[in-house]
Amino acid sequence: MTATTAARKALEIEARPPHKLLALAEGRAVFELASFYATRHLLGMLPKGDGHPVLVLPGFMASDSSTAPMRRLLKDLGYDAYGWKLGRNVRVDLARVHEMERLLLDIHAKTGRKVSIVGWSLGGVFARELAKLHPEAVRQVISLGSPIHDDRRHTNASKLFEWLNGKEPEVTKKGHFTGLHQAPPVPTTSVLTKTDGVVHWRGSVQQADHAQCENVEVHASHCGLGVNPSVMVVLADRLKQPEGEWQPFKPGLTNRWMFPKTRLH
Repeated sequence: MTATTAARKALEIEARPPHKLLALAEGRAVFELASFYATRHLLGMLPKGDGHPVLVLPGFMASDSSTAPMRRLLKDLGYDAYGWKLGRNVRVDLARVHEMERLLLDIHAKTGRKVSIVGWSLGGVFARELAKLHPEAVRQVISLGSPIHDDRRHTNASKLFEWLNGKEPEVTKKGHFTGLHQAPPVPTTSVLTKTDGVVHWRGSVQQADHAQCENVEVHASHCGLGVNPSVMVVLADRLKQPEGEWQPFKPGLTNRWMFPKTRLH
């Protein structure tokens, strides 16, 4: 058994949702939103991008309104940022997957450039799967607190998800969205927090399936990941990299305090 296989088995054995106290503390996301706006001027001074398209996918039960602050910042940093314009992220069925595929391919065709995809929670699962389906159209994937393992016990939203989509959603019945732990064949960053109250942090750890996979830990709540200033630092750093020149994330001296150095296994 390889070390990678052993690590994956360990993740499955230990699969469990976050502690209830962490779930109850998710209200702290309002302070992260406040800190986003309090530091908005400084965030606007983050490294500027090259104008390439960035598609932002919302989390489970959320819509484009949840990602609006992030997208406005990305536009200010020079990116061609898009919401998904598909309403609330509730159903996981073939129709929704085809809609996302069309959206990705339309952006790719219209701009003539590969698209970076940022996905929050369930949106990150979609981002990774879209990149597996159409790697030729995707520049990189960045997931935020996403449950990137097949075992739904990693999240305390599993019962609601299954009530709305069934224990075996239509897409998995058709053989899709299995092997979620497998990274897409493009540069892939999983941003996670050990104080996530919705998705257990172990469920967001990706294995090094290829040289351009990484995990970045931040101090955040699950519901605050899309506005947390430290996450914005990661997004700006990852997105500014020239295409084909991806390197692992390394915080600078001035923001190193934002990123814990803990073991992620």
